[in-house]
Amino acid sequence: MRTFLYIPSLCFALLAVAGCKREDMHNQPRHEWQEQSDFFADGMAARPQVEGTFHTAQLMSNSPLLTTRAPNGGYATEYPFEITRGALDRGRQRYDIYCAVCHGATGYGDGMIVRRGFVRPPSFHIDRLRAAPPGYFVDVITHGFGAMYSYNDRVVPEDRWKIAAYVKTLQLSQGVDPASLTDADRRLVEQGGTIAPVPGADLDTRPQGKGARP
Repeated sequence: MRTFLYIPSLCFALLAVAGCKREDMHNQPRHEWQEQSDFFADGMAARPQVEGTFHTAQLMSNSPLLTTRAPNGGYATEYPFEITRGALDRGRQRYDIYCAVCHGATGYGDGMIVRRGFVRPPSFHIDRLRAAPPGYFVDVITHGFGAMYSYNDRVVPEDRWKIAAYVKTLQLSQGVDPASLTDADRRLVEQGGTIAPVPGADLDTRPQGKGARP
């Protein structure tokens, strides 16, 4: 009796297998690299590179954007391009997307997924990281460190430096003496607003050699 019960199931399985062979999805018609195509107006299957993008293979290992070490063997203390307000704004945007979930909005390691049980990263405001040059942060973003995995496939090299510059700005902001602020700036801080750079603050964004020293 059991044999008869298995017959319908066996028939269904055979039909399913046969259907898969007829609909062989991994063998679909497609164009190979450099083949001709009548679909696009230029007759080429390969599409041109999107403006404003680049392939990672275009960056050589000695590119300034990928050089996180200084000639003396330590981490780079200079940026490979000028750090402007626009660069810091971009760094903040990328930080909020990729970093704040763990490191927190102000860098104290209290991001949302840490509150949900993930390993807590060190605060950016401890002495060791306050003294770390920007090349160190770029290196960690590129290769990962500890429980943090690499973001080299998520954050392009130029943005890594901008994130590093923003981290240094976060560190600077937490070390400002409130007495040095104007009354208007102090009110903005109390309201959670954004203030102008403090006069005399040690954040030199001028180019020095190949980059700018934070």
